[in-house]
Amino acid sequence: MGHGKLRKFAENETFRCLLQPAAEEVMSHGENKALLLKDHPIKGRWNQEMFAADQPIILELGCGKGDYTIALAERHPEMNFIGVDIKGARLWKGAKYATEKALPNVAFLRTRIEFIPAFFAPGEVAEIWLTFSDPQLKSPNSRLTSPLFLDRYRSFLAPGGIVHLKTDSRFLHEYTKAVIAANGLPVLTSGTDIYHEGLTVFAADDARLRDLAAVTEVQTFYESMFLEMGLPITYLSFTLDRPFVSSGSRNFIFPADFDEKFWREAEGPRRTFSHQRAKQ
Repeated sequence: MGHGKLRKFAENETFRCLLQPAAEEVMSHGENKALLLKDHPIKGRWNQEMFAADQPIILELGCGKGDYTIALAERHPEMNFIGVDIKGARLWKGAKYATEKALPNVAFLRTRIEFIPAFFAPGEVAEIWLTFSDPQLKSPNSRLTSPLFLDRYRSFLAPGGIVHLKTDSRFLHEYTKAVIAANGLPVLTSGTDIYHEGLTVFAADDARLRDLAAVTEVQTFYESMFLEMGLPITYLSFTLDRPFVSSGSRNFIFPADFDEKFWREAEGPRRTFSHQRAKQ
């Protein structure tokens, strides 16, 4: 491990805005030594323990360096923002900026997204942002908009809470649309090339869509790079409310008619190229 990473990891320990739980704080052993998720003490207490004011909480899952979390927080001081990622060296940048600027509405959580229900109580989160997530072309269960993850989000997302998906991956965009359709979820906004074709808004009078301008005015590090390469950026926003299904009556289901092969073949060369550039 390089000295730069070691320095960042050491400095991370000094940031009050960064929570880095040990594995034993969220995992326990059940029968036959099976690992079970257990609640972290911060669950249900984010506003009291981590923020200056009791305000709606917005998550960015897979936040990387935290640039999008920071930008949204500076844009909306009336809300509290939490960036989540497993990479401590990446989180260092956002946590350091938030600390130096004394931002009262920014926090970061270092954990695996699979563990996220251990940290948030029912109704504690108002919105979720998924920004340029790995589309997991061959692993449906690992996609952050898969039914497995939507079930996790539903455990803590408030009724009417919004899920935002912003991505350069048309595969992930179309897959998410198929999941939405299979589960009868309300779509609020959609666009397949937001910088050139704009957005289609399906709920124009919905007060939750208060800042659609942020979809194009706030950009992640990867987004700026993808735009330079001429790649179209897509966007979806939707809720996990199912008007024809009683709350909690069944899990979300996988789509039966998503053409994985077609969209994977359409995606492959472009996605590989974009990620080679992004890692340089």
